[in-house]
Amino acid sequence: MAVPDSLRLGAYALGATKYEVSKDIVIPTALPTIIASFILAISRAVGETMIVAMAAGSTPKLTLNPLESIQTMTGYIVQISMGDVPYGSIGYRTLFAVGSLLFLITFTLNLISRYVMRKYRRTY
Repeated sequence: MAVPDSLRLGAYALGATKYEVSKDIVIPTALPTIIASFILAISRAVGETMIVAMAAGSTPKLTLNPLESIQTMTGYIVQISMGDVPYGSIGYRTLFAVGSLLFLITFTLNLISRYVMRKYRRTY
């Protein structure tokens, strides 16, 4: 949808096949949109609890080894906020710290996505 029909029709008029139009016209023209959609998908996946929690293993420990199971930020928020967290306690403050960090990560990924879209967008 991001590729104008005039580009496709122009390639067909020059004798290009459907495969050549897809490979040489549509994919290069739509590449910024495709990259931005992948970045937004990763950003959304970070915010989703169940998929990331199942993939990470949901073990409440911190490690830099990607082969060991960990607990996600959203899983931590759900686990801690299920109980009674007293106002002003360390658990209360960590909920807001983790939520703020999750927001910053998602916001940064959205900014990167917008940057990619604007930098490589072509006007036809």
